[in-house]
Amino acid sequence: MATLPENRQGIELLGAGEVAALLGVKESTIWRWCREGRLPCLKVGKHWRVRREALEDFLREKERSSTLAGQLGSYLRVPDNVLAIAQNLHLLRRVDAAFFRVGEARNGLLVKFYGGEDSPPEELIARFEENGLAAGRLQREGRLLMRPEEDPLEGREDQLGRLIEEGIGEGRTVWASFDWVLQVDLETALEQQKRLTDLVGARQLVVKTAALEAAIGEWSSSALRRAQSSHSGTILAYESGLALSRSAPMPPL
Repeated sequence: MATLPENRQGIELLGAGEVAALLGVKESTIWRWCREGRLPCLKVGKHWRVRREALEDFLREKERSSTLAGQLGSYLRVPDNVLAIAQNLHLLRRVDAAFFRVGEARNGLLVKFYGGEDSPPEELIARFEENGLAAGRLQREGRLLMRPEEDPLEGREDQLGRLIEEGIGEGRTVWASFDWVLQVDLETALEQQKRLTDLVGARQLVVKTAALEAAIGEWSSSALRRAQSSHSGTILAYESGLALSRSAPMPPL
């Protein structure tokens, strides 16, 4: 991480030129980052100023984003409802663990619904551990709940809603993970995801639904776009790379 100069006379604000020199980018890049909100800035008169602490946080976040959990940490919001599509089971497991690592770092309650899996919960815990999530410890501490699904194609929002109504993890954001590993019917999946979206609303709730590419292989491109538009964001995980995108409501005329 770049070393920031010591405070001079207690001044905590840096000019755009100073920040650009430290990061090795053009001053116009700093202005653009400030306008886009990527770098927290203050506008003093006609000039952008950056707090030293904000720049240090920005640099630390850039360092963390080199990992999958770091990139998801910069991407996920509260509340949120995202769809993840993974090329294979290995990548699906990695995304699952990274999603929960972000939730753990934000002191959330992690809930794994595993009815849509083809593995028992003990194996899922082991896979979490292999992918960097201290699942065993978190489960013992009551911060990771493993919940079976009565029917992975029906009632997911009911089970999640009941958990919230029970007050489990009250005061914490709930990070819930669902998966589709087997083939799933299009209309059933879309209706279920709509109900999950309605549940998320303004609650302190982050929901990730992941599907193997093979499980939705029969879907048309238009059906896939419908599924993506019903979520606040989409994660595409392929061996060739990771793509993160956000949906936005259709603006008025």
